[in-house]
Amino acid sequence: MADWTLPMEGGCRCGEVRFEITAPPMLTSACHCTGCQRMTGSAFSTTVSVPTAGFIVTQGDPVIGGLHGPQARHHHCDHCKSWVFTRIEPDMGFVNVRATMLDNARWFAPFVETFTSEALPWAKTSAKHSYAKFSEMSEYAPLIEEFTAL
Repeated sequence: MADWTLPMEGGCRCGEVRFEITAPPMLTSACHCTGCQRMTGSAFSTTVSVPTAGFIVTQGDPVIGGLHGPQARHHHCDHCKSWVFTRIEPDMGFVNVRATMLDNARWFAPFVETFTSEALPWAKTSAKHSYAKFSEMSEYAPLIEEFTAL
């Protein structure tokens, strides 16, 4: 993967919430689902999946927004309302950080795209792997292995 170095830092639009990533990304993706479209105000959301132990909020107190369910927890800045990251409960070993919240996201390219069945017709990415919904859980280990070998 080109042009990223650790640690990576980022934060919300107003700067009240800041975070640091100290572990290499496991996967990058774009989600075309209508929920992500509505939360981002765009055609899709962008994600850098990082190991849970390699992600820390260094400033501010994110609040839950978007999905409030028992599994997916979308964390936002309470002041500017930026969607900063998502945690899955119970912890599955990773945090999904919105790529656009990184101070330097210029290296980002989606390796996987999901929910293409809900994609806007003009919204295209360069993702190597594409799924109409989510990929099967059994496919994630090979995807992560392929991504980390880049």
